[in-house]
Amino acid sequence: MKIRKSVFVVAVCAVVLAGTFIYVKVVGKSGSDFKRMNGGQSERTAVTVRTQTAHLNALQDYVLTNGEIESRNSVEVYPDIGGKIAKVYVSLGSHVKKGDVIAEVDPSVPGSQFTNSPVYAPISGTISSTPLEVGAKVSTSTALTVIGDVKNLQITSKIPERYVAALKKGLHADVTVEAYSDTVFSASVVNISPVVDPKSRTKEIIMVFDEKDERINAGMFAKVKLNTILYEGYITVPESAVIELDGTNILYVASSDGTTVSKREVTLGHSVDNTVQVLSGIEEGERVVVEGIRLLYDGALIKDIQKTEAE
Repeated sequence: MKIRKSVFVVAVCAVVLAGTFIYVKVVGKSGSDFKRMNGGQSERTAVTVRTQTAHLNALQDYVLTNGEIESRNSVEVYPDIGGKIAKVYVSLGSHVKKGDVIAEVDPSVPGSQFTNSPVYAPISGTISSTPLEVGAKVSTSTALTVIGDVKNLQITSKIPERYVAALKKGLHADVTVEAYSDTVFSASVVNISPVVDPKSRTKEIIMVFDEKDERINAGMFAKVKLNTILYEGYITVPESAVIELDGTNILYVASSDGTTVSKREVTLGHSVDNTVQVLSGIEEGERVVVEGIRLLYDGALIKDIQKTEAE
């Protein structure tokens, strides 16, 4: 009986010692995890981020549209009397002065004879449409050709109705044409239609080039970037730097020594091309995290790539 009792005591002691060992290991591990979860400085890992300095910047809003380049002064030429074209004195591209005879019309009919009726140029310019050929029948409503002032060009564009409030004379535009796609030509708005087209829901505007350039021809198709409203006076950041959390916009700002970040609630303004205004919540000169945001939290340790590269 004594032997059995001794064996039992030994077994109980072994169980107690094993339980104590397991408890110490579990408690030790839990304490370590707790320390990490609660921000123990020795266990925290720095998050690699990129920051940029907050500056006041202007945002230029704009509208992208297309346009037709044409002569500012363009006139169709009509004869004073019907008949057949007897003579043509001009061709496509010919330069004429106001009052020049550009063609003659024979108004006679079989069995009769009349003096040819001259057709005069109503303005000075360039023949921009191929004239009708000799022998063609015309009436007083038939255009023989078109004369345009090809040295003074304009761009006619249609602006969607939703942008009408931003339109005004003097707005500047960047214009490109397919033939010189790497060149940007500057133009300005000189006229705005007083009405919106009910079918296209657009308003027509007319722009003129700020400088004459022989590379630009009437009839060309233009791509237009019309600069509209300039938003000024606020800090701007990339939209990707902003996190929406429970309906609140959040930015992370680096501490003065660049080792940690703080979470800031911000108010946003206008955005253009993935850049947004920050109306409140940060100050000019502070460094805002723009990359590596998803792993951050208030007080997180960071390693700023931008700062490292600058050094």
